Amino acid sequence: MFVDKATIKVRGGNGGNGACSFRHEMYVQKGGPDGGNGGDGGCVVLKAATSEQSLVEYYFTTHFEGGKGGNGSGKDQTGARGKDTILKVPVGTIVKDLDQNGKIIADISVPDMELIVAKGGRGGRGNSSFLSNKNRAPMQHDKGDYGEEMHLELELKTIADAGLVGYPNAGKSSILNAVSDAHPKVAPYPFTTLYPSVGVVTFPDFGRITIADIPGLIEGAHDNVGLGHEFLRHIERTSVLVYVIDMAGVDGRNPYSDYLSLIAELELYMKGLSRRKSIIAANKTDLEESRKNLAKFRRKVKDAVIIPISALEGKNLDKLCNAIREMSQPQSSP
Repeated sequence: MFVDKATIKVRGGNGGNGACSFRHEMYVQKGGPDGGNGGDGGCVVLKAATSEQSLVEYYFTTHFEGGKGGNGSGKDQTGARGKDTILKVPVGTIVKDLDQNGKIIADISVPDMELIVAKGGRGGRGNSSFLSNKNRAPMQHDKGDYGEEMHLELELKTIADAGLVGYPNAGKSSILNAVSDAHPKVAPYPFTTLYPSVGVVTFPDFGRITIADIPGLIEGAHDNVGLGHEFLRHIERTSVLVYVIDMAGVDGRNPYSDYLSLIAELELYMKGLSRRKSIIAANKTDLEESRKNLAKFRRKVKDAVIIPISALEGKNLDKLCNAIREMSQPQSSP
């Protein structure tokens, strides 16, 4: 089960109570105060983990608390600090505060990044903290503070170097299966891919790129038709768009019309998205119909990087990966 949006409530642990205690020593009358402070409560922490690909863990369990701080005790002993609760989330998780109208409070976009979302309460002071020249035998001591509470929305936006964009059955999953360690489902019917899959491509020099196979688009996706926004938000972070076009025109599709429609959907969803660096993967060139269609396509689409490929036969996939790698590298300043 893939979940890319979840709502959770988090609460820091309460601080422990301070103690009220006095020294009891042989031959010492009226020993001074020795009540220790309470321990601080544990925090709730979000941590980005590359091993996580979904927010499914927070779909069924929605309440999380930090550990309670221990109470102080005599002999100036401070209570133990409450244990932090670590919640692992995928890299690329947006954190929103639902108590502040969905205000974005963090973008967890770096592996191992940690964010404290609910601080634990401060431990209460023991009576030894109230000792003064005027008050030699204080009885005062504090209760621990309550931990912070927050109502959060977690939203996953996939992070990858390149995103495969195309209509259902264009061959996106087949490409990712062929070039990486990811294994999305492949079948000859629409919407085989219902959620993003991210694969890692490793080169002979140990360089790496990540490629996301994203659910197929249909007309009206920008208006949330079909998978709509569930698909589109996952390409916002990719640095390179790879338009996967069925150049054989299977199912009566027109390659050039498909390309124009993809660009239009991306631009309607987010202004400027269609102008991101891109490559056209002209797929299914193993089929006879693709030759004539590719020639027509090249005449209409100029000043674009077009790489004829066959995901089925593995044709030119190395060339495609190398082009993605080169295009996704940061441009050095002159």
